[in-house]
Amino acid sequence: MSPLKVVPSSTLTSLHSTATPPPPPPRKACHRSAIERGSHHRERTTMADEDIYTKDGTTDFRNDPAVKKKTGTWKACPYILGNECCERLAYYGINTNLVNYLKFQLNQRNVVAVNNVTNWSGTCYVTPLLGAFLADAYLGRYWTIAGFSTIYVFGMTLLTLSASVHGLKPECYAARNGCHPTGLQTAVFFVGLYLIALGTGGIKPCVSSFGADQFDDSDETEKKSKSSFFNWFYFSINIGALVASSVLVWVQTNVGWGWGFGVPAVAMGIAVMSFFSGTRLYRNQRPGGSPLTRICQVIVASLRKFRVEVPADKSLLYETADSESAVTGSRKLDHTKHLSFFDKAAVEETNTNPDAIKGSVDSCWRLCTVTQVEELKSIIRLLPIWATGIVFSAVYSQMGTLFVLQGNTMDLRITRSFQIPSASLSLFDTISVIFWVPIYDRFIVPFARKLTGHKSGFTQLQRIAIGLVISVVAMLVAGALELLRLRMVRKHEYYELKHIPMSIFWQVPQYFIIGCAEVFTFIGQLEFFYEQAPDAMRSLCSALSLTTAALGNYLSTMIVNVVTDLSTKGGKPGWIPDNLNYGHLHYFFWLLAALSLLNFGVYLQVARRYTYKRTVVDSL
Repeated sequence: MSPLKVVPSSTLTSLHSTATPPPPPPRKACHRSAIERGSHHRERTTMADEDIYTKDGTTDFRNDPAVKKKTGTWKACPYILGNECCERLAYYGINTNLVNYLKFQLNQRNVVAVNNVTNWSGTCYVTPLLGAFLADAYLGRYWTIAGFSTIYVFGMTLLTLSASVHGLKPECYAARNGCHPTGLQTAVFFVGLYLIALGTGGIKPCVSSFGADQFDDSDETEKKSKSSFFNWFYFSINIGALVASSVLVWVQTNVGWGWGFGVPAVAMGIAVMSFFSGTRLYRNQRPGGSPLTRICQVIVASLRKFRVEVPADKSLLYETADSESAVTGSRKLDHTKHLSFFDKAAVEETNTNPDAIKGSVDSCWRLCTVTQVEELKSIIRLLPIWATGIVFSAVYSQMGTLFVLQGNTMDLRITRSFQIPSASLSLFDTISVIFWVPIYDRFIVPFARKLTGHKSGFTQLQRIAIGLVISVVAMLVAGALELLRLRMVRKHEYYELKHIPMSIFWQVPQYFIIGCAEVFTFIGQLEFFYEQAPDAMRSLCSALSLTTAALGNYLSTMIVNVVTDLSTKGGKPGWIPDNLNYGHLHYFFWLLAALSLLNFGVYLQVARRYTYKRTVVDSL
């Protein structure tokens, strides 16, 4: 046996350096932060655990990797759908009859009341941009929903107090021709109203995405269920809307506005409890950092390398070697050929040491990954489809404004002693959605699947297109009804009659047709914006789709104002006077039909050119 030898420490160091190569130069944190933050997940999700945990990076309520059998899928969805049902009951409990509250309790004129409703509704669809940004960047969807729900409940409480507490509610006297609110009373009401708009901003963009997160995209069985989830999500929305447009509108009209706003406030409290009850079952996507920062980095890096040529071989573009994307919570995206200018951001300049770039302070603003570039491209590709949804939303907004005012002039009686509030007719839109969702999911999809071979029956873009066509029909029908109503007015000199002898139920077809259009267009948009959004920007893209409703309301306000200004010149009553018996409301509906038809033509051109997002896994 050879004697033991003492090896000098310098020799050991030499041997060690020969066996182990030196570590690579450190990279800038933005190129490695996602991998580092995801290392804990990967360590715990070994090959042996592959079928135990989800593969899309979701975590449970303890921030551990989500166990497939214990979390997510349909077992988590009842709590999310219950939350959405109650929250929508609260929202529509306010929105459905708001125009009548403003007109009769706050003593506002028709045009002012209509514009206030559309402005508030529009705001409810703009604030989701704030909620979505916070969810995707910092808080995650779960905590964003929880935090903004608190603001929502506070707004509902203030609104209820403004309609029920002496001194805060307007004083109404028959002898003084209605209600005469003070400035303070009006201010308190609108503060509560806009707190609700802020609260809904954190809920709207996150709930549908949070529900879809419960299904693992890498599991084909779960992925199939995701499309059905969007259908049943919209179904639950309309169950809440059904109660709001029937029971709550009746309570507001016949019992009082204090109870009429108080019940939605309680419903919102139930919504919050339902949401928290499912905490242990939820799968949560990790926030991926500010999406706006990543977008700006790509734009700045592209402009910095304005003169750099993009290589013909796209594999030379910069991407992390790791299987995981550099963006937390996102899969890698495959390169697409369109919008190639932004590919410059992923070009590694030959005259510069790449490692020096990645280690420098501003590396993220000089070199971006292909996935980061494709995130920006995905957003840009969505914008034309997004824009074509604005006119549809303008059509949809008529249900809460001009349809209600049109119904106010008709015979509201169901029996001799019972009248239906005009705002309650929107329940037929809800009934239409409740009718069409299961029909679509159980019958139309299987039938269309046989014809098209597509797993969902129709592509999301085809589904949206069908709804756009149906919305044109809805406006034509509404205009035709108004024309018939005005002919009766003129024939029998009913100009000063408050309710002409024409049943309000003649409005049912226009509500029912819009409900059918919703099932195709709105649900199609929900699914489309979720699927085509980059993984780490799904809340933001859901919020982007909701802004079409905001801009649709604002567009409706603008059209109403322009039409009123032009049609009242020379002392004429105009298209939408306070007494609609002297107006031409059918012209307004037909104008919207013409705009919708033009919008559909634009949509067809945009949809034909659309390039679908591809993840690296999909492209293999």
